Amino acid sequence: MSHVTAKVLLLGSGELGKELTISLQRLRCNVIACDAYEGAPAMQVADGCEIFSMLDAVALSDVIDRHKPDYIVPEVEAIATEVLVEKEQAGYHVVPSANAVNLTMNRDRIRDRAAQLGLRTAKFAYAESEESLVAEAAKIGGKVVVKPVMSSSGKGQSTAEGEAEVRQAWAFALAGMRGDRARVIVEEFIDFDYEITLLTVTQRAGDTLYCDPIGHVQERGDYQFSWQPAECSDAAISEAQHMANIITAELGGAGLFGVEFFVTKAGEVIFSELSPRPHDTGMVTLYTQALTEFDLHARAFLGLSIPQVDLVRPGASHVILAPKDAIGPYHVSGLADAVAVPGADVRVFGKPVMKSYRRLAVALAGSLDDARKAAERVTIEPV
Repeated sequence: MSHVTAKVLLLGSGELGKELTISLQRLRCNVIACDAYEGAPAMQVADGCEIFSMLDAVALSDVIDRHKPDYIVPEVEAIATEVLVEKEQAGYHVVPSANAVNLTMNRDRIRDRAAQLGLRTAKFAYAESEESLVAEAAKIGGKVVVKPVMSSSGKGQSTAEGEAEVRQAWAFALAGMRGDRARVIVEEFIDFDYEITLLTVTQRAGDTLYCDPIGHVQERGDYQFSWQPAECSDAAISEAQHMANIITAELGGAGLFGVEFFVTKAGEVIFSELSPRPHDTGMVTLYTQALTEFDLHARAFLGLSIPQVDLVRPGASHVILAPKDAIGPYHVSGLADAVAVPGADVRVFGKPVMKSYRRLAVALAGSLDDARKAAERVTIEPV
């Protein structure tokens, strides 16, 4: 049996973790997938698994000490990050760094740091009660965006204008938050022309690399479809890369970061958010790039050289969601019709049960129209 390159403890085992596990196993890594529920997507392909709440500091610390991994790789925000800071100080390798994971677990910390570094952001404030939110939204004025400071994939995010809608946004944010921290960020609504994700790869010994910008559209705070390359001016790309370099250098470590920006009609580039891990909009790279975002993340934190990032062909991704108010086991049909679309592919994640609007699969194709067409041919039904 060939020698294992490294043991990786994966914290979060969704669809992104599943693809990362596959990339790591191709590099002869041993992956232990962790999540709060049994049968999570990454667990289906990993070498081992652990089922526990990663917000449970004692359980998280115990799992780390039992497995003694070479790398601790978070895939979600809802983690007891103070444990990761302690473990890094004790000699464990947190990817990309404990500082990055700790700062980005909550939107308030990373937004504050971005502003301190001089990055252009929307006007924003925080609120820890419904009344405080109403007051802060009134100060900003006009239409605002309200989000929990801790959530994932846009859950709990909504727009609001006027007191009644702001109060509804508070309730929606609390319903979608992760953890027990009842705190939201309220920010001015940017009338942007489009938004992009700039996948940024920091290396241990090598230049910081950037993937071609990925365009994406969200609904209910969650991405619905993305495409690469997005049409951006050279000036906008250059500014986005400059800001991404500043913030990722501050966070430290080696790995892939998903850095989101708004681009206005005037061409102004505004920092939005950052994830120190593969990004959901980056699933399009499964179709477009020679090295996917998962390959890039794995190679970067393992210390393998990445000379360049190559876009092989343009492409798009389109989510396939569970119906509204769905719950329980489900059946997927229509795959034969979906892959009959020229150049299309469908990745079913294998989540054991469906929930309302839960992302269960993604369609990939050479154009957004074809990706949408393939996605529409797939049917999700309860069993």
